[in-house]
Amino acid sequence: MNSWMPTLSRSSEPKYRAIAQAYSQAIHGGQMLPGEKLPAHRLLAKKLNVTTGTVSRAYAELERGGLVVARVGDGTYVAEPDADGARIQDRTRPAPESSERAAAALSAGLPGAPGVHAPGRLIDLGQNVPMPTDEAFLLTQTLRELAADERLAGELLLYQPEGGRRSHREAGARWLARMGCTVAAERVLVTQGAQHGLACVLRAVLRPGDTIFAEALSYPGIVALARQLRLNLVGIEIDEEGIVPAALERACGLLAPRALFCVPTLHNPTTATLSEARRALIAEIAVRHHLVVIEDLVPAALLDAPPTPLAARLPEHGIVISSLSKAVAPGLRVGYVQAPQDWVGKILAVIRSDCWMTSPLAAEIAARWIVDGEVDRLVAQQRAQVDARHAIAAEVLADWTYRTDPASPHLWLPLAEPWRAAEFSAALRQAGVLAKTADSFVIGRGSAPHAVRLSLGGARSHEALREGLDLLARTLRNGPEGLYSA
Repeated sequence: MNSWMPTLSRSSEPKYRAIAQAYSQAIHGGQMLPGEKLPAHRLLAKKLNVTTGTVSRAYAELERGGLVVARVGDGTYVAEPDADGARIQDRTRPAPESSERAAAALSAGLPGAPGVHAPGRLIDLGQNVPMPTDEAFLLTQTLRELAADERLAGELLLYQPEGGRRSHREAGARWLARMGCTVAAERVLVTQGAQHGLACVLRAVLRPGDTIFAEALSYPGIVALARQLRLNLVGIEIDEEGIVPAALERACGLLAPRALFCVPTLHNPTTATLSEARRALIAEIAVRHHLVVIEDLVPAALLDAPPTPLAARLPEHGIVISSLSKAVAPGLRVGYVQAPQDWVGKILAVIRSDCWMTSPLAAEIAARWIVDGEVDRLVAQQRAQVDARHAIAAEVLADWTYRTDPASPHLWLPLAEPWRAAEFSAALRQAGVLAKTADSFVIGRGSAPHAVRLSLGGARSHEALREGLDLLARTLRNGPEGLYSA
């Protein structure tokens, strides 16, 4: 490896671009010769006091320009020039598309952009998924780094502690700290996503036949788990702010529940967020009735300054669950559970019996992104996408009233008479659009309001989102088919 190293001067341009320009000048100037190896990502990051993600982006810029070749598991090398003096890129795989170009194409809805809606296909406004950002580009860089570290790669293939490697639990604590949870890593457990974390917590805290409360409209995953575990799931009245404390108090007196599952911040599906006053009341009720509060913090990751979690008021009764699924990538199946010390051992035992451990490779990728600050960049990109899509929704649905939060990736649309949710969903599907009705979220056999949840991330481009919302607005405007016929 050549001993030449770039230096960074104070400049307003991005650091990764400055690094790429320095290497470009060194290669063209003969300071680095064909076949010479560039420093490992972590070595250069430490030398320049930047993140490994910054170095990865710089190397990717050089590779796109044909100046270097990345060899999986071996490192990055100065490319050999061809007969005309141009650099030969590695032809064994295509160079990754520039994230800036991809974002621009996506934003403009160009035909070549990934995920642009094709005529004749359903536009999905039902699935609550994050919008495309730089996560795929970052993943390829991270995998290259891991492939180059044979020692660590070997360690990640071994059995790990059921709660996760120490470094992975520390990264989880840092992730949860973004949402106001400040506890030691010993109280943080790594799971295979939030749904797995919730399943482990329910099995540790509850027994078949126990009663657990949830908001009257709630995350559908709790319904499936309660049925599997033979729990008595009861819905608690909610209003425009969330759980009604008086209703929770009455239900506690009547049913002697063991736990409450709730989404108090950016509630799914209504987007409501509990006020501090209500959080205090709910915490007081939980303590008085010995109620374990299981708090879903997954949506809160999209807020710059989320409210203090309920668990912070309940050091002996509060458990929080989070993951990167809605803010970063659903396919990165990594979640985190924070529990009081008395519950940690019980949840660990469930993880061990359930899957022995969370995949160390996925946990390592998530930990690197959190510690290196890349997750902050990805969340910021996600927020920018949410902002842009909210602007589209506000324009297209200007004639209708819906509920949302500026940081929420979905809208809650009550249906005015004479629409009913089922017939609206059917009419919408016929028009080429999918949406989730309130029936998907109702707890128990209670009646569901006539409303739909519209997810802004389901459509994979701005163009597709606008088209889907236009079709929805047209359906609303036309009214139920045949409603006024004789």
